[in-house]
Amino acid sequence: MLTQQEDKNLLKETLTFWNQLTHTQQDMLIESAASGSYEKGTILHSADYECIGTLIVKSGSLRVYMLSEDGREITLYRINEGEVCVLSASCVLQSITFDVYIDVVSDCDLIQLCSKAFASIIEGNVYAEAFTYRLTTERFSDVMWAMQQILFMSFDKRLAIFLLDEAASLHSDEIKLTHEQIARLMGSAREVVTRMLKYFSSEGYVELSRGIVKIMDKNKLKSLI
Repeated sequence: MLTQQEDKNLLKETLTFWNQLTHTQQDMLIESAASGSYEKGTILHSADYECIGTLIVKSGSLRVYMLSEDGREITLYRINEGEVCVLSASCVLQSITFDVYIDVVSDCDLIQLCSKAFASIIEGNVYAEAFTYRLTTERFSDVMWAMQQILFMSFDKRLAIFLLDEAASLHSDEIKLTHEQIARLMGSAREVVTRMLKYFSSEGYVELSRGIVKIMDKNKLKSLI
């Protein structure tokens, strides 16, 4: 149960259908929700885990990804502060028939909405149902963008987009990720990432040091896209 007023306020602000709920439904959400903190690298959801319900990110960020048959991770999209993760509630959304994985990119504070309570509200409130499926549709647009990059974009464009997106998300030109971590996030091989980063470095786009990629010229990276 949520006890902090700031958590209750965030719930009301994030769930735009809140005012269309009955008082009983509002109380049900508050009583069945929980607040928690998770460290970077924590796996929140996988094919082997039980449904964890809908997540609201208070701070930090999450990564939603799939695993290919050969074990490569394919990042679909990120969930940042103030956003809602609905694909974690695959047990609620019966139309989701594939497995997604969710891990913590940076230390997170989350509000977790009980899947059973949320499912009950979706079934009984058309506004809640519309909100949930709108979010799902928006996320599938992100999924299609990720697939478009993998299938149709050259790797230099993909890497440029990745570095610029990371810098924007972190509000810093220093990206503290190893080549192995970048490869995992992009669903590629470390050797491919290293080769392209070395090329970017030789052209003055980035500066490389142990565990850090520093963007030196954003305009040149943008020119690749």
